[in-house]
Amino acid sequence: MISFAHRVFMEVAANLSFSKAAQVLFITQPAISKHVKALEDQYKVPLFERKGNTILLTEAGIKLNTYLKEATEIERKIEYDLSILGNAASAAGHLRLGASTTIALYILPSILSGFQREYANLGVQLVNRNSEYILNALLNHEVDLGIIEADSKLTTVSYTHFMSDEVIPVCSAKSPLAGRSLSLKQFVKTPLALRERGSGTLNALLKSIGSLNIKPADLLVKIRLGGTEALKNFLLADTCLGFMPRPSIIRQLAEGDLVEVPIEGLKITRDFYFIRRKGTEDNGLTGNFINYAAMHVANGKSF
Repeated sequence: MISFAHRVFMEVAANLSFSKAAQVLFITQPAISKHVKALEDQYKVPLFERKGNTILLTEAGIKLNTYLKEATEIERKIEYDLSILGNAASAAGHLRLGASTTIALYILPSILSGFQREYANLGVQLVNRNSEYILNALLNHEVDLGIIEADSKLTTVSYTHFMSDEVIPVCSAKSPLAGRSLSLKQFVKTPLALRERGSGTLNALLKSIGSLNIKPADLLVKIRLGGTEALKNFLLADTCLGFMPRPSIIRQLAEGDLVEVPIEGLKITRDFYFIRRKGTEDNGLTGNFINYAAMHVANGKSF
């Protein structure tokens, strides 16, 4: 349905770079320019505004990009819906999935493995970033379906509950904190290793301590690390306290390398949601994956 020239335009629009689009599409930069020029001649309007070494979408370019994103969604929906008419197992298409770190690393691998065994003709692309990034990727049409923690909900996004988990305070077995429990007064004086801003794990912690009248500024933060694995490895090597999703450290807890440190009155739970752009809830492929993943978790196969 969508011509190659339109796909070239979309890639340039996504990267705001002719050279980056050429790298992604494995064609030359002059070929990229030729396709964009052909579209500008076809529509009789400029699609990009060139300012020195940078380019910006014109008003016409913004409109075209919006329509092409909608057309791409329709194209994928047609491919999937027609492919399942004869046999659901023959479903074809491509799912662009985004998930926050805990889900992507510790919950989804077994789900994706089973899903692709059952639907061999379906392709899946997984983006693994923090919750804030995944939400923006969904809104920018970079993914079709996201799985994130959500404390507040946008009216432009549809939310479906997926699962809940617990974030727990832990330290290395070699830390002086191991084997202790902390009062809130002791907690605010304890050196902490925390996740980066935008992390769902961090947001869950801040929400829980807020209910106990503890402000972020009250915490003794020693270091911030981007990503669950980075934080886990730091805690294994250091003596300070950190907060980790329980599914991410099951083995380390069982083997005694990390130790849970109870904190008076502090319990951190969070909910994960499937997120879709409003108006795309009838997408059969995303709905199929939501049902499959929810059933997988309900049957206790993800931990």
